Amino acid sequence: MTVGVVRPTRSADPRADPEPHGTPVPLTRIAPVGGWPGLDLPELWAYRGLLRFLVWREVRVRYAQTVLGAAWAVVQPLLTMAVFTIVFGHFARIPSDGRPYWIFALVALVPWSYLSTAVTSASGSLVTNTNLVTKVYFPRLVIPAAPVIAGLLDLAIALLLLLLAMVAFGMVPQPQAVVLVPLLVCLMMLTAMGVGSLFGALNIQYRDVKHVMPFVVQVWMFASPIAYPLSLVPDRYRLAYALNPMVGVVEGFRTALLGSGTLRPAELALSGASAVALFALGTLYFRHTERFFADVA
Repeated sequence: MTVGVVRPTRSADPRADPEPHGTPVPLTRIAPVGGWPGLDLPELWAYRGLLRFLVWREVRVRYAQTVLGAAWAVVQPLLTMAVFTIVFGHFARIPSDGRPYWIFALVALVPWSYLSTAVTSASGSLVTNTNLVTKVYFPRLVIPAAPVIAGLLDLAIALLLLLLAMVAFGMVPQPQAVVLVPLLVCLMMLTAMGVGSLFGALNIQYRDVKHVMPFVVQVWMFASPIAYPLSLVPDRYRLAYALNPMVGVVEGFRTALLGSGTLRPAELALSGASAVALFALGTLYFRHTERFFADVA
C-alpha cells in the first residue's frame, strides 16, 4: 500500500468545493510494492475472517457428496500401510527398528498423508480460486494457507485413531510426545505452506506445474524415511539427508510415539531449519509475484 496526496481543483461554485483554501486531501492508493515485499502479518491478521471462511469451505468441499466423508483421513494411510507392509515388510523384509512393520509404517504415513494433501491442495489453490483473485483485493497468501490449515482436522482424526490402535496393541507413546508432536506439526505446516505457496505461484503462471506435482510428491515420499528406517542411511550422509524436513518429522514421530527412532538432535535441528527456509522462500516468492496473478489467471 502506498499513500499519495492530491490537491482538488477549485469549482466555480463555492458551495460545491468542500476545501475552499485548497487544503491537500489524503488519498489512499493501492499500488504494487517494489522489490521483495515481506509477509505483512498485520494485514494477514486483519483478514483472518476471510481465512476462517476459506478454511471452513475447504473442509466442506473436500468431503461433499462422499460416502465415507472424513473417514478418508484414516482410510488413505491404512490402505497405504497395508501395501507397504506386504511389499516392504513381508517381501523385501525392510527392518523396522524392532517394531512390527505395520505400526512402523503407519506412524510415518499419518504425517505424510497430511503433508502430501496440503502441498497438493495449496499448489492448485490459486487456479481453483481465480474468480476471487481477479475480482477483489485481499492478501493472496490466505488462499494457499486455507488447505494447509484445513488439513489439520484430518491429521487430528488420524492421530487419534493411531493412538487408539497403539493402545489396543499394548504400545504407549513416550512422555516427550506431549512436546515433540506439536513441534513436528508446526514444522509440517511451515513446510507445506512454503512448498505449496511456491508451486501455487508457479502454477498460476505455468500450468505444467499441475502435471509435475504428483511426480514431485511421489519422489519426495521415497526420499523420506517412510518405508525404511533412518538407521539404513550411512552416517556420512545423514546430515545432508536431514536437509529434507520430512526426515526430522517422520523420525520425530517414531521417536515420540514408538520410542524407536534414531533421530539425533542435530538432525532434527537441521530439518527444522530447512522447514523454516522453505517457508521463507515459498511465501516471499509468492508475495513477490502476486501482483501478476490477476493478469495471468
